[in-house]
Amino acid sequence: MSQEGTAPEKDAMKSSKAPLILGLVLALVGGGAGFYATWSGMILGGDQAEQHAEKAPHDALAPLGDIAFVAVDPMVISVNAQPAARLLRFRAQLEVPGNYEADVTKLLPRVVDVLNSYLRALEVSDLEDQAALTRLRSQMLRRIQVVTGQGRVNDLLIMEFVLT
Repeated sequence: MSQEGTAPEKDAMKSSKAPLILGLVLALVGGGAGFYATWSGMILGGDQAEQHAEKAPHDALAPLGDIAFVAVDPMVISVNAQPAARLLRFRAQLEVPGNYEADVTKLLPRVVDVLNSYLRALEVSDLEDQAALTRLRSQMLRRIQVVTGQGRVNDLLIMEFVLT
């Protein structure tokens, strides 16, 4: 009698694992299909993908518009260095909308003053970092936009930035 009682238990254990494995496989396939459908844009964003595809060629061919470049006078600034005096040569241009070119040119002495004050306050370690130019450029652009007014200066183009 003891042998007859153990045989049905083994069959019951083997048959109980099949639905579990089948459920796990179906869950993985369903998760993968859901991920692909969302990632490819079939679900939650199909319209956005079509809009981006339609806009891309038009954006690349868009006209530049009326812009002008205002040259900032070249500057030589002494940098605070302990062992020896170091100099920074700086030259830049401002990208402005064409209708504000005269306004920005009129305010150029203030722009030079702001840039000179900012660059003079920097340490040599601030200038030697690899990401320094990007950070400094954004800081200088923000200061220039405060001086000239919102919307008058689009960008700061650094033409020369040499530490000697």
